[in-house]
Amino acid sequence: MLDFNTCDRARRQRDRALDGVFFTAVATTGIYCRPICPAQPLSCNVSFYSSAAAAERDGFRPCLRCRPETAPFSPAWNGTRTTVGRALRLIQAGALDRGPVGGLADKLGIGERHLCRLFQAYLGSSPMAVARTCRVQRAKRLLDSTDLPMTEIAARSGFASTRSFNATFVDVYGQSPTSIRTRRRARTIGRHASDGSTRR
Repeated sequence: MLDFNTCDRARRQRDRALDGVFFTAVATTGIYCRPICPAQPLSCNVSFYSSAAAAERDGFRPCLRCRPETAPFSPAWNGTRTTVGRALRLIQAGALDRGPVGGLADKLGIGERHLCRLFQAYLGSSPMAVARTCRVQRAKRLLDSTDLPMTEIAARSGFASTRSFNATFVDVYGQSPTSIRTRRRARTIGRHASDGSTRR
């Protein structure tokens, strides 16, 4: 459903109008980005996905520079099919953090297999994979914006345990939540030190 030339032109122009509509996966780095990412890989090295979950399914990690977890929701997610939009809102609210896909399908008044087919058609991924991406994105936002303990971030983000929280982050980002937070703090300290030396 994604036209390569349209997506490639949009990401080279860093078109904000398409931020959240697709994600760019870069074969040479193994990461995926938003269309507005400052990085400009060669067109021969990129491919495009309609959801973050689909990119992660194929082994790509989220970019720590443009932060895909902060991208707005795709209009395709919210508008193409009312059922998919409702499902996504329920997943965002935690419907699959503890419950099965069948329970979500029941709330929507459709069969589980049909729900999975809709997700595959419009998001290129399964409901459970999308739910996992939502959990990781919630957690990443909390890591970047708060100093909450890891156990609390895991619980607030919908992870069943701190162990699964850590394991999922290593799988998605290639590093632990603690490592990501340490890097963020180091960057913050570096910026403050630079500001201080500039003032002097």
